[in-house]
Amino acid sequence: LNVVIMLAIYFIQGGASGDTSISQLVGIMSGAVTNTPGLGAAQQTYLQVNAEGYDVSQQMSMGYAAAYPLGVVGIILTMILIRKFFKIDTNAEIAEIEHDEKSSMLAPHIVSLRVTNRMVDGLSMKKLHTLISCDYVISRIEKPDGTVIIPKSEDVINYDDVCLVVCSQKDEEMFTRFIGPVIEKTWEREKGPVVSRRILVTKTEYNGTKLGSMRLHSAYNLNVTRVNRAGVDLVAGPNLRLQMGDRLTVVGKLDDINNLANRLGNSMKRLNEPNLITMFIGIFLGILVGSIPLQFPGMSVPMKLGLAGGPLVVAILIGAYGHKFHLVTYTNSSANLLLREMGICLFLASVGIAAGKDFFATVFNTQGALWVGYGFIITVVPLIVMGIIARAKFKMNYFSIIGMMSGGYTDPPALAYANKLANNDAPAVAYSTVYPLTMFMRVIAAQLVILFFV
Repeated sequence: LNVVIMLAIYFIQGGASGDTSISQLVGIMSGAVTNTPGLGAAQQTYLQVNAEGYDVSQQMSMGYAAAYPLGVVGIILTMILIRKFFKIDTNAEIAEIEHDEKSSMLAPHIVSLRVTNRMVDGLSMKKLHTLISCDYVISRIEKPDGTVIIPKSEDVINYDDVCLVVCSQKDEEMFTRFIGPVIEKTWEREKGPVVSRRILVTKTEYNGTKLGSMRLHSAYNLNVTRVNRAGVDLVAGPNLRLQMGDRLTVVGKLDDINNLANRLGNSMKRLNEPNLITMFIGIFLGILVGSIPLQFPGMSVPMKLGLAGGPLVVAILIGAYGHKFHLVTYTNSSANLLLREMGICLFLASVGIAAGKDFFATVFNTQGALWVGYGFIITVVPLIVMGIIARAKFKMNYFSIIGMMSGGYTDPPALAYANKLANNDAPAVAYSTVYPLTMFMRVIAAQLVILFFV
């Protein structure tokens, strides 16, 4: 919709003979959607097509600078407009999110079951896993005489045992039918021989290691019941690959837990150290990928992902497959935020220095006011359309909608406003879900417009 509206403005105001060129409109569009990498990619592409086009490249920067302030404001105004139009009660939206989180069908669900099915009497844990195919962990078994054991693969369950099972909520019915009914029971965490602790994975050699391959049952007499990653609890299935910074919830004897903690690192200090080698490798490979020419029919020059798109693609690939090459991608939140904010500041400073010389002369006149108006239209209209469809047709939660708006425009200030309004993770989740594809498409779209129309 952003591109369609920009092209509509271009043709309505006279096309190539109009007062605003397609290059200037690309700059305005990049500012309207607050997407600086798209501007950088478009400038690179224009200079490829026309080596003498430095002045036009600077006009793109000025169009960007003219549209950017109202771009940020326009996103937040649209968020407020959607809330007023649909008469949204933010407290009700927060309550809905909290209810959904509590009743999540995929989050780890802890339940105590009494074995009443004679058919499973005497089955080993290994045999039970072949009969029940979902991801689950039997964390502890209490025998009728009160003895509590940490079950290993060869251990068996017997009639009248009580099992502590960690599974997804959607799988609870399967266990109640197969093993026995749910009972109310409080398991002692601190007293007795069996305790529960959380261990941090901070040694690089375990980055990407499958949980099942560590043989914690046989080697340590321990059960891993849950894995917390970036604040999200995951069921500890055998095929789950560990990552630096994971927090394992482990059940067993205290001495065994301490031995495993020493093996995995369990050092908070290690997580405070950024992995600069992976960052530099990613930047280097990103520059190489961004420099690869992509030739499409009908284009006079090949398209490139550039310094914006190349590192983005490489970052996604390293995040998914970096463990196979022993690359640690964990970065603590403070270092992550510092790098992002520094990058944005440096880029905006560069744009400002390039465009500042003629900024006031360009913006504070009839033509400049028109640019600001064009940018505001490009910002607001697609957001209103998207917000109405998301709420009216798909009944999405308001905080997910405003997170999508922020991610769709790759706009951290709008996300900060959404997070403050929501006071939960819903906007950030929606933002991070749409951000990678949006960033990639904005970088590509800005180049395609330049290649087709210049």
